[in-house]
Amino acid sequence: MALFSKKLGIDLGTANTLVFVPGKGVVLNEPSVVAVSVGDRKILAVGNEAKKMLGKTPDSIIAYRPMKDGVIADYRVTEAMLRYFIQKALGRWNIWKPEVMVSVPASVTSTERRAVIEAAIKAGAKNAYVVKEPILAAIGAGIPIHEPVGHMIVDIGGGTTDVAVISLGGIVACTSVKCAGNRMDAGIADYLKKNFNLSIGDKMAEEIKIQIGSAIPLEEELVMTVKGRDFVTGLPRTADLKTNEVVKAISRELREMVKAIKDVLQETPPELSSDIIDRGIIMTGGSSLLRNFPELVYRRTGVKSVLAKDALFCVARGTGIALEHLDSYKKSIVAKR
Repeated sequence: MALFSKKLGIDLGTANTLVFVPGKGVVLNEPSVVAVSVGDRKILAVGNEAKKMLGKTPDSIIAYRPMKDGVIADYRVTEAMLRYFIQKALGRWNIWKPEVMVSVPASVTSTERRAVIEAAIKAGAKNAYVVKEPILAAIGAGIPIHEPVGHMIVDIGGGTTDVAVISLGGIVACTSVKCAGNRMDAGIADYLKKNFNLSIGDKMAEEIKIQIGSAIPLEEELVMTVKGRDFVTGLPRTADLKTNEVVKAISRELREMVKAIKDVLQETPPELSSDIIDRGIIMTGGSSLLRNFPELVYRRTGVKSVLAKDALFCVARGTGIALEHLDSYKKSIVAKR
């Protein structure tokens, strides 16, 4: 029977959910969005299909993200979403229940952890394991986490920024702040509202961040035409936005994320601090792809920072690697059932 037991690693994120199958890689990368009909609470769409509906639904449909700040906010919907992702990853004709490993933020409480495990089991998993995100991000970034050497990982996703120092397979010092990609988007939307009298949706805000955003001011700025609704007249309107205005718009969020990194550095034992100076800070997660983010971290902390290869997929890849070598990562697994 062991022959057929499938393994799936799931990076259950606030913004996106990735599913990793050992031997195949990331087989699925879809937004963590669910569309539900208001009357009978029926689930109409999940993932890409549901994301297209965000901000465009009639009264009878709500499209929303069941994960808030990396934690399950709506249990029933999260379970349905997990079921959809598991089935999609395994294919329709699969009859075996998979072993599933799910990532959780480092600051997760035991209740929240149990919720994730229950949701995975109910969604059709045979066994479910839960591992903290920074550890998975480190494994996925190719860091030998079992060595008695300090490594610093900064995992910036949609809902949370997890900062951790890892040594001997465990977390020595860590913090998790609920300030990441989504908060940057909100900052951009706020800025446009205050300075341009322009109201924009979440999707537009995210697009601005990706296309012209930067963590430090640029000499040669990028420009983007932003479309939205005028606050005063209520009519559609466009405005041109430059990179350095985006930098200003997200400066508060950037400060908060850098502060999290500094806090962890201050808690780190001196022996490990010296390792971190040698090895630098490794940045993973989708939001660390913001232009010049590593440079900003270097300027504020004095420690060199590097972006991990395929930063977006580190946690998902980590779940896959940990699943294949369950025995050697036994210590790092927080809970299982």
